[in-house]
Amino acid sequence: MGDVFLRRLSRWQADQYRDQLADLHAAAYGVTARGATERGAAAPAEPHGHGEPYVEPFHSRSRFRERLAEHSARPGFDLVVADSGGRPVGCAYGYPLPRDSARWEGFAGPVPGQLAELTAAGRVFAVAELVVAPGERRQGIGRRLHDRLLSGSGAALAALLLSPADAHAAAAEAARRSWGWQQAGRLRLPAAGDVGDALEVFVRPLRR
Repeated sequence: MGDVFLRRLSRWQADQYRDQLADLHAAAYGVTARGATERGAAAPAEPHGHGEPYVEPFHSRSRFRERLAEHSARPGFDLVVADSGGRPVGCAYGYPLPRDSARWEGFAGPVPGQLAELTAAGRVFAVAELVVAPGERRQGIGRRLHDRLLSGSGAALAALLLSPADAHAAAAEAARRSWGWQQAGRLRLPAAGDVGDALEVFVRPLRR
């Protein structure tokens, strides 16, 4: 592996890199051309029957491109890419959550006080993506991306929402523990059906 450099991309640069980042995302999740994943957690690659249309898996290349386009338009969007030899081998991005208490509707039980208060104050930063190419893992790139992204957020609290399959993968759990993330609860979202009945919510205090 050559030298890996981290750099921030503006929302316009992120748009220019969208195809490369989509390829990186698909490779990181083992997404095949037919939409299945090595983890086996994706939607089936054929129509479900009963006239239901085919829905691209959450981790598919096309849905990542759509999410990146949507997220990059949000105020405060920030993206850090790990570059090796002129190609992205990892990326992490996120954005400040809007001051909208409706964000946490569907939370299982009471929303933790700190999470509710800091969201209302506009001081919660959502980490939407953190991936490293399979061949570049175990080199500390993920931790470097994680730290660089959060260091520039200006927030008091970081939040992370994951599907149960992603949240409980052994490598993901080990990384979260070592990086200081704590589980805050579960959240049901209307559009979360293909990634799990409820998303796992994790938080990490930031030194502000």
